[in-house]
Amino acid sequence: SKNAGRICLTHFFLMGDVAKDLIAGTVGGAAQLICGHPFDTIKVKLQSQPAPTGPGQAPKYAGAMDALRQTLASEGPRGLYKGMGAPLATVAAFNAVLFTVRGQMEALLRSEPGVALTVQQQVVCGAGAGVAVSFLACPTELIKCRLQAQSVLATTVGEAVKYGGPIDVARHVFRSEGGARGLFKGVGPTLAREVPGNAVMFGVYEGVKQYLSGGGEDALGRGSLMVAGGVAGASFWLGVYPTDVVKSVIQVDDYRNPKYSGSIDAFRKILKMEGVKGLYKGFGPAMARSVPANAACFLAYEVTRSSLG
Repeated sequence: SKNAGRICLTHFFLMGDVAKDLIAGTVGGAAQLICGHPFDTIKVKLQSQPAPTGPGQAPKYAGAMDALRQTLASEGPRGLYKGMGAPLATVAAFNAVLFTVRGQMEALLRSEPGVALTVQQQVVCGAGAGVAVSFLACPTELIKCRLQAQSVLATTVGEAVKYGGPIDVARHVFRSEGGARGLFKGVGPTLAREVPGNAVMFGVYEGVKQYLSGGGEDALGRGSLMVAGGVAGASFWLGVYPTDVVKSVIQVDDYRNPKYSGSIDAFRKILKMEGVKGLYKGFGPAMARSVPANAACFLAYEVTRSSLG
């Protein structure tokens, strides 16, 4: 029947869109990771270094540049790419899910094919995509943060460097921290970061694109797409950064002798010991990373998707 044919045709095109989003999201994620991982390493080192235990005692790192200098001196350039194995191994899944869920939500909200969504609709799409990716991001980031932070913990609290790589971290957590459940430590703050963060990011991305195009339907050039992606990436962190700090300290916290009983406890203790400033440790590197990394991600996504037809 004609209706059955239309349904099949619609299903075919939706599956085609899924494949395009899967491929383009993967390419965009790889570009984002390669550009941004060194900044992320410095961010996590600053976030996870313990607060000075006594008056007049200086922290291990005085700031982002000091952390960069010390990392290069002690570990060389490779130290900036520590922990990249875990997100690189899952970057296909993470970004494929992010852009595919967002794309399918766009299809649901679109009144008719080809019609551009409003900024508000893109906010809803981003929030939905954020829910989906949180369950991939949590175990990946736990492994990444453990690898990035272990050298800080070894020199500041005497904890031995114990992980040989991403698989070693996963094996240790699975064996010693409650099995698969241990890999999802910090899923609460991960959701609290990804849902609002992606809602804002995709909304801002659409808003900037509409502004740069003058509200028209003309395709934007690569420079404009990079500007929109960079601004969108920065907007992600502006609202949710303290949540990311809480997530990082929860994920690197000692399982047998924890400092924090949960996310709220971590938030309160950081605020009490270090003030508001403690909730923004590593903010500079995060913002410095977000602009070029997301500019590269969105450009790679858009170019790859358009090349797929």
